[in-house]
Amino acid sequence: MWRHAPLLFANLGRRRVRTILTIASVATAFLLYGLLEALRYAITGGVDLTGADRLIVTHKISIIQTLPRSYLARVRGIEGVRAVTASTWFGGVYQSDRNQVTAQVAEPETFFQVYPEVVVDPQQRQNWLAEPTGALVGESLARSWGWKVGDRIPLRSNIYRKLDGGDTWELKIAAIYRMRDDAGDTSGLFLPYQYFNESIRYGRDQAGWIVVRVRDPARSTEIARRIDSMFANSFTETKTSSERAFAQGFINQIGNVGAIISAIVSAVLFTMLLVTANTMAQSIRERTAELAVLKTLGYPGSLVLRLVLIESLLITFCGGALGIVLATFIARSARRALQQYLPLLQIPPHAYLYAFGCILLLGLLAGAMPAWQAWRLRITTALRRV
Repeated sequence: MWRHAPLLFANLGRRRVRTILTIASVATAFLLYGLLEALRYAITGGVDLTGADRLIVTHKISIIQTLPRSYLARVRGIEGVRAVTASTWFGGVYQSDRNQVTAQVAEPETFFQVYPEVVVDPQQRQNWLAEPTGALVGESLARSWGWKVGDRIPLRSNIYRKLDGGDTWELKIAAIYRMRDDAGDTSGLFLPYQYFNESIRYGRDQAGWIVVRVRDPARSTEIARRIDSMFANSFTETKTSSERAFAQGFINQIGNVGAIISAIVSAVLFTMLLVTANTMAQSIRERTAELAVLKTLGYPGSLVLRLVLIESLLITFCGGALGIVLATFIARSARRALQQYLPLLQIPPHAYLYAFGCILLLGLLAGAMPAWQAWRLRITTALRRV
């Protein structure tokens, strides 16, 4: 087939404007596909990174209802539980309402027992344990605001009020964390529970939710049932689920993102299939006499069929590769700009494999009918039309 490469490129260059526009159309489709996949991963990727050995205990009625902190000791005593910690949503705002910060109240003493994937310098870890007003900050959040260890920042809560009526907590950045293998969200901020609990006007000695790390993930369902049965018929009943299910619940509040994006991508790729197939069919119609001459010179129909299919594949490959490269570049640039809001904005590795499969399938389907017509072309009929 390499001997016929000049013939292939000559056919592609016959109608250069049409070929370029077709490649641009395919590139646009795969550019959209890449950006949508990056957006899908940014929204749902956190679910895949959740711990398989963690459970989330919340109020049975709603997550906005708090739990008594006394529950922690009782949960910790259940067989099979490795570690327990508590978290509370803080509702952080930095400087202005536009600057929303993912801030939570955490317990420095037990936080790392439950989240071993959070990596902090040992000295900074000790600083967070020792500093009463210390904050643990993700490296992406610190980078976006230019924060460093030792800086003092005001963080306002849009939920809680202090004893003096204020809503701003003065924090000292005690440590900056990253995720092991750089896989995870580092846009969060954690302030110590003791400082928070002593400062608030209402809601003391409460926890937004309890995080439980189990010794054996296979026993997660059993332990979840034991936790809920322990607090059944109490004034504050619980609902325990895996961390994955807990995270998925938040995602489901904005709809089935995966299905929406899949529908859009499917519609776009189907449209590009029609465009490319129409281009190939028109190209074959224009070259009917030339294909007849090739067969007259002894070129078998199977070779003509392969030439048409390869031509179609070249068009879709050039367009698809260009679109994916542009999508990768745009996603990386957008991730740097939106690190605070969409820290996982990137095209996942499996999306590249899927894109390659779509390019191959699109090229074969678009060229199948024109190639079949070229293969069945009768020499006498084709030359009679000239």
